Amino acid sequence: MAEIEKKENAPDLDYIESVKNNVQDLRRGRFDAYSWSKAPAPIPEEKIVETITADVAVVGGGIAGLATGARCTQKGMSVVVVEKFHGLVARGAHVACLESKKMEELGVHIDKQQFARDWMRICGSRVNEDLLWLYINKSGEAFQWLLDIGGDAIDCALHGGHYKGPDFTEYPGTHFIMQKPESNKYKFRGGAILMCEMLQNVILEGGNKIIRKTRVEQLEKDETGRVTGFIAKGEDGQYRRFVGTKGVVLATGDIGGDPEMLAAFCPLGLKPNRNGYSPAGLNTGDGHKMAFWSGAAFEDASWALSLHLLAYSIFCFFFLHVNQRGQRFMNEDTWVQAKAIRCLQQPGGDYAFSIFDKKWFEEVGERAEICGGQFTDPLICMYGDKWSPDNGIDKTIERYVQKGTCFKADTIEELAEQMGVPAENLKATVDRYNELCAKGKDEDYGKRSELLTTIVEPPFYALKWGPALLNVHGGVIIDKEMHVMDDNSEVIPGLFAVGNVAGGLYGVDYPLLLNGNSHCRALTWAMTAADTIEAENK
Repeated sequence: MAEIEKKENAPDLDYIESVKNNVQDLRRGRFDAYSWSKAPAPIPEEKIVETITADVAVVGGGIAGLATGARCTQKGMSVVVVEKFHGLVARGAHVACLESKKMEELGVHIDKQQFARDWMRICGSRVNEDLLWLYINKSGEAFQWLLDIGGDAIDCALHGGHYKGPDFTEYPGTHFIMQKPESNKYKFRGGAILMCEMLQNVILEGGNKIIRKTRVEQLEKDETGRVTGFIAKGEDGQYRRFVGTKGVVLATGDIGGDPEMLAAFCPLGLKPNRNGYSPAGLNTGDGHKMAFWSGAAFEDASWALSLHLLAYSIFCFFFLHVNQRGQRFMNEDTWVQAKAIRCLQQPGGDYAFSIFDKKWFEEVGERAEICGGQFTDPLICMYGDKWSPDNGIDKTIERYVQKGTCFKADTIEELAEQMGVPAENLKATVDRYNELCAKGKDEDYGKRSELLTTIVEPPFYALKWGPALLNVHGGVIIDKEMHVMDDNSEVIPGLFAVGNVAGGLYGVDYPLLLNGNSHCRALTWAMTAADTIEAENK
């Protein structure tokens, strides 16, 4: 980088411009130590055996990529979707919006202005508010579009397992979609994998292509700087050029499977010993890298991440939490993201324990209406249904006891031995907690008094739980039309980004105030990208 000679007499426009250019160089140069920052040499023309042309070329065949392809197909455009995996790529079951026919039917209304304030607060204000309001105003339309695709074969339900406490808001806008019992239109019965199958069918039945087992390696530009397509290597080892005459869309997912990218953009993502992403190792930030090589700007680190408590068990409840030294370390009345991060900050970091006694199941049921939320309620919990002793949670805990991820003993000392923690520490911690329960006030961590329950009746339990990295939510800077932006905040012509490769909607933490928002965000961004491509090519 050339040295800047500072001028004494200001203003000097040449000097100002040189500073501006050097700052941009510094911003990109801070990634020079990482192998992914170096663009590979162009693939020689003689190695390219075929050119496949469509109106829209999509990189990635998850929810966002298939949704983009489906929407473009419905608009009469030719589409090719290229995916490196051999099959459908999807995780989870939730899809969340702020308004739906199901919510209207159940009398559920979300205050959009309050929702936006809560989102900004949880995200540390590191959010593009245009993108936030695009999601707020269009997610309901996107969800209905998905239901319309399924038609009479598909039904939906509203999830009722949202947190009901006073501070860590979770809104009841999370939905399940499922194939109706009498229908056999689709192979899959429900969840995100069903969403992918539905979207895939729109593409294929519309005469368009999905090419799998093919890894995209480089984007291509023409002499004007417009992204025109990409080069990909198929399972036969041959390179092919894919051209998108109207647009190229990145839908390649997140960076959670690339340790170097995590080091650059989300160091906290390196701490969990478990990864909950499936298929494992597929999310290697391919689209992020290709966009960077083409001049795209990244949003500022550290990127938001989703940490779910999936490593050892799927419950943690609101009971006393202790670390691997048998010591309490937090207010247990909070959302799972906070629990995951607080666990990672403890000695050992990989796991913690929930401590409770014989009466635990009744205590959970008695407090279901004032607490709840992920990893307290059953994963499938319908809105309006009351807590039921037949929900199977007690049986799940007993299975964990048999499996060795929940310990059970007649004394606290025996429990400590099974846990592998100092008995004197655990005994002192439980004694102090019981003392706080007797007072009716948590003087140590401020938990609501309604959630203080004693640990006095054997058998005693220690449920092992810990965080697993699910997704990293951060990426290239986009505008509200899904164009990818460069370091000068200018559109890179021809290039769009949807789903987890795109940044701007999240910051600090993944906002679980609306579980499943990422899936519906993928649908919303896909619809928007298709609408933009159509409008710009009339």
